[in-house]
Amino acid sequence: MDKNFRRTVVYVIHHRSEGTLGVVLNRPSEVAVHDVLPKWGDHATLPQSLFVGGPVEQRTAICLATLRAGEDVGAIDGVVGVRGPVGMVDLDGDPEALAPRTRGLRFFAGYSGWDAGQLAGEIERGDWLVVPALPDDVIADPDTELWSRVLRRQGPPLAYLATHPGDVKLN
Repeated sequence: MDKNFRRTVVYVIHHRSEGTLGVVLNRPSEVAVHDVLPKWGDHATLPQSLFVGGPVEQRTAICLATLRAGEDVGAIDGVVGVRGPVGMVDLDGDPEALAPRTRGLRFFAGYSGWDAGQLAGEIERGDWLVVPALPDDVIADPDTELWSRVLRRQGPPLAYLATHPGDVKLN
């Protein structure tokens, strides 16, 4: 019921013994990437706005890239592999060199973070549904209702949650 995470899709970037880092994929903001990261703005996947990655360090920018088929994340300077064709981008790098090698770039203000063991405890309590991500989730159009789409592709019984009535207003 935490308003920071209600009906969100969180993509886990890394999960290690010291903690977990992820970003919320389905919370676009009204801030244009170009206003904050001018050299990257034209390369951002539509809607070319920053997404609210989470409640932690919202002045920190993170970029995830989904690479084109045949591209090797390990062979691209300035990209650290996350999983499959998804990588985290060094924003000090050259967008002109990277952009043609990607299917999309998504930019986040802030992130979601958990201390060692914290996320595991929340999962054990039933606070989270843990399901596999697809590379397209990272660059999904915010109008696709990503939360529902991810649940539907899990099949029953999780798919039944995808048709849950809209959220009530949280204060």
